[in-house]
Amino acid sequence: MVKMEYTFGLTITLYEETVRTFILLISLMLLPTMTWANSGEKKADESAGPVIEYVEMKPKFTVNLAEPKKYLMLNVQLLAEGAEHVEKIKKYMPVLRHEMIMMLSGMKSADLQTMEQREALRMKTKQLITDLLTKSQNSDGFRDVFFSEFLIN
Repeated sequence: MVKMEYTFGLTITLYEETVRTFILLISLMLLPTMTWANSGEKKADESAGPVIEYVEMKPKFTVNLAEPKKYLMLNVQLLAEGAEHVEKIKKYMPVLRHEMIMMLSGMKSADLQTMEQREALRMKTKQLITDLLTKSQNSDGFRDVFFSEFLIN
């Protein structure tokens, strides 16, 4: 064995230094394997819970209001729970958009000015979508509707 002196006054044998280097290299080689194993556990945990997703009704709604030269621009997000329900909502999107346009068209701008009136419109929209999804399929996965943009001009 060859002894090496460091400036710190520690005496370490060459054998001990080689063993430490070997352990470090083995640890570094196993690190990606341990990371991969942990990522699989996280995916299993994530798949155990329901998928909650916001589905944007694209493009934005732009409808004429009852007054001349007045319109409503509205961006709508649907909250759905469960991947299969998200797909069903996307499948029925043309029907949902049609009914939304028919409901919003011709509304009076005076009926959309206050927060209470806008919340009432949101609840009416939620009920409309729930009814449509119940008619065409099961509406269990549909949770709520949100207006992410609301502009009257």
